[in-house]
Amino acid sequence: MSALEARGITKVFPGVKALDDVSLQVGKGKVHCVVGENGAGKSTLIKILTGIYSADEGEVRINGLPAGAAHKRNKKLFRSVAYVPQELDLFNDMTVAENLFMPLKSNGIGFITGKNKLQTMAAQWLPRFKITAPPEELVKNISVSERQMLQIARGMTDSASEILMLDEPTTSLTSTEAERLFAVIRELKGRGKAIIFISHKLEEIFAIGDEITVLRNGKKAAYSPAQDVDIPWVISRMIGSEISRQETYRLENVSNEVLLEVSGLTGAKFNNIDFTLRKGEILGFSGLVGSGRSEIMQAIFGCLPVWSGKVTMEGSPWKFGDTGYSVRHGFIYLPEERKQQGILPRLSVKQNITVSLLKRLSGGFFISGKKETAAASEVISLYNIKTPSPDQSIQNLSGGNQQKVIIGRSMFTRPKILVFDEPTKGIDIGSKIEIYRLMKKLAEEERIGIILISSEMNELLKCSNRIITIYFGDKTGESNAPFDKTKILNEIMGIKRSAGE
Repeated sequence: MSALEARGITKVFPGVKALDDVSLQVGKGKVHCVVGENGAGKSTLIKILTGIYSADEGEVRINGLPAGAAHKRNKKLFRSVAYVPQELDLFNDMTVAENLFMPLKSNGIGFITGKNKLQTMAAQWLPRFKITAPPEELVKNISVSERQMLQIARGMTDSASEILMLDEPTTSLTSTEAERLFAVIRELKGRGKAIIFISHKLEEIFAIGDEITVLRNGKKAAYSPAQDVDIPWVISRMIGSEISRQETYRLENVSNEVLLEVSGLTGAKFNNIDFTLRKGEILGFSGLVGSGRSEIMQAIFGCLPVWSGKVTMEGSPWKFGDTGYSVRHGFIYLPEERKQQGILPRLSVKQNITVSLLKRLSGGFFISGKKETAAASEVISLYNIKTPSPDQSIQNLSGGNQQKVIIGRSMFTRPKILVFDEPTKGIDIGSKIEIYRLMKKLAEEERIGIILISSEMNELLKCSNRIITIYFGDKTGESNAPFDKTKILNEIMGIKRSAGE
């Protein structure tokens, strides 16, 4: 008997069939991976499997019992399902112990339980999930990886939890931290828990998964035991066609004309950084999370202070500490945290595109609606943004399409340099390819200099003309394509090879 089963699930929203007759089974002691492009229906399926949505057709069964059918839900059965969302959802000003057992009532704990008792109880749970933070520590003071583990642990403290759903759990984790998570998953699997694992990182799917279900355009496109297939098989089922894993996205012939020159740049998180960027070049920055990669670019852009050093753009001295100056002079920084810093989530696609064009679109005291719609439509068409309407709320778009809105908006400022900070974070493989090809097109046709900051090594190897490595704020190396992957990995970990190697 399956721990969790979806039978013929169909869900329709106005103008969109999000799910169309989707079925899957998750067995006890199994890790069932669900993959698909953004917009394939994964999020809707999760919400139905957790009881947030009701299916229009079909039903959900938990341990063989009907838990949810059209417009009917058995809340008691859905208590067996613990869901850990992609975005961290903790109380930062409460302790680790308090977060672990929230909501207290569901865990049989009264609101008047003393802190000492709560911390004693937490001390018994935390080691099971590789959490080293003290129970009395405030969540805002612990690392991102510890918070991610805490979210998972919180989901399993309810004695009724038999099924665990993990949505992109490694998005903000290093490879070492991800391995800690995988160890926890294997332990839960060994205890007979049923696990649904959702990730865009296909290597993770094969590292942890027993079974794979592929969704495409709201339908179940394929299913297989993980041991019987490989990554190309998954990709072809996700997007409906083959993708060459050998394709690269860099220009073969880059201009020798220097666009940006950085000398001795020093700030709080980086020291004595030197590099140049040429027109039409994609320059990769590689380093562990927290190495200072992003801070270097944020300092040039004007978000962070510069203590010393010199920057020139096309030979002219650069002004620090003024983001408006940077934008006006063609230096655009596209932040890693797309949802928090890159978009205006409550506004439409059209408004997010044209927000930087208000002066150009105004006719006296008012914005010309006709001009605004025309400008937005041009960007939507040019960058192949998938949206039912320019008036659609941007928060309802997939991550890849949100990223294309940000790029399209940036192009209205006529940039000379675009800094892409983790541009494909949380984006599916098909959308990643679109972003890579778009970066190459901007470098080739517009002669824009692109700086690519990424934690994904394969992304850097495929897209970059050169790669600069950073370790704890220091530049440790610079390589030209074709790259020596081992050399780059050594440099980002601060490992110095012997002179004989």
